[in-house]
Amino acid sequence: MPQSLYAKWMYAWETALTTRDTNRIVRPLEWGFDWLEDFSPLAAESANGGGFERMTAINADIVRRADEFFSYRTPEDFRLERRHPELFPTNVRPETLAQDAELKRQAETGELDEAEFLRFTSAVRTRYPENDTVNARWYPAPPEKQRGKPKQAIVVMPQWNADAFSHNALCTLFNRFGISALRLSKPYHDIRRPSELERSDYAVSANIGRTTEACRQAVVDVRSCLDWLQHQGYEQFGVLGTSLGSCYAFIAAAFDARLRVCAFNHASTWFGDVVWQGQSTRHIRAAFEEAGLTQDQVREIFAIVSPMSYMQRFAANPKRALVVHATYDLTFPLEFSLDVLKNFDSLGIDYVSKVLPCGHYTTGETPYKFLDGWYLGSFVYKAFKELARKA
Repeated sequence: MPQSLYAKWMYAWETALTTRDTNRIVRPLEWGFDWLEDFSPLAAESANGGGFERMTAINADIVRRADEFFSYRTPEDFRLERRHPELFPTNVRPETLAQDAELKRQAETGELDEAEFLRFTSAVRTRYPENDTVNARWYPAPPEKQRGKPKQAIVVMPQWNADAFSHNALCTLFNRFGISALRLSKPYHDIRRPSELERSDYAVSANIGRTTEACRQAVVDVRSCLDWLQHQGYEQFGVLGTSLGSCYAFIAAAFDARLRVCAFNHASTWFGDVVWQGQSTRHIRAAFEEAGLTQDQVREIFAIVSPMSYMQRFAANPKRALVVHATYDLTFPLEFSLDVLKNFDSLGIDYVSKVLPCGHYTTGETPYKFLDGWYLGSFVYKAFKELARKA
């Protein structure tokens, strides 16, 4: 059947949005065994050589021992800091740079209010000190909104390459419901981004070990945030993630039973399939193709960071989940999102499915961003309300 005019228009718009940034870099394939050698004996044994077979063996080993891989010690240096919010743009478009300059001007002149940020040292250490200091903007709900119910909080993680203002509006919305929010900067994002990068490339790249370790760090950082929230007297917890943030949120919820409300804004089963077929990761696929890898092989070498590897674990503890997907998504292709729903059905997971009539990047455009916000906001409100009722 020929594509409708709407579908053609949407695909063209989506493609235009995914190709407007000119600072994506094709970096060569690196297995990155050294990033995993602190945990995996297979990664630490240099005599094993390199290559696909060794990386797939490491993936199989770590997935089997995933409880240990995503375990951690609670950080001891939690602190709240006040500072002026900064944008930390990930593109060089003129309008973005102008927005960044205006925010800096407002900070200098006192027109921009300071905000409060939770900071602590990540329990997972990398080679980048700036990345290892976790950053989460703190949105405490007004006390009068929290009266008469358990204290509730949600951890919010935006998409890959999000600037530091992305999803802040959702946090203020949750505050109106009496739900506090921590807007978490993912590894290698905004203030955690190493100075040599324009984009958050180290979070997802053709370096397999580093990409895997970034996911490990993100999951542990979410769990550490829950520890801090519990220490503040919070009792009920949720997590919301968009795109890459959705992947991190799913794995965190699979390994932490405290997360009872889960909102996945774009979702997929296999990390490697998204890398291979998604428009926004074309530059990473190019590196894999140059190295002679296939889609099936890329799926295998990213098994550790794939929600599909932990689907049964996710289903093991009671929770309420939302899955939002987009009909014309060229970054998380529709078939992969539908596969999530198929697996949720087969495992009896309590979930709600919502569909956006747009694509991945167009989710952030008018009018679709308002529809997406309604889906996310109404779900979080109702799910936490039900959780409080059952307490």
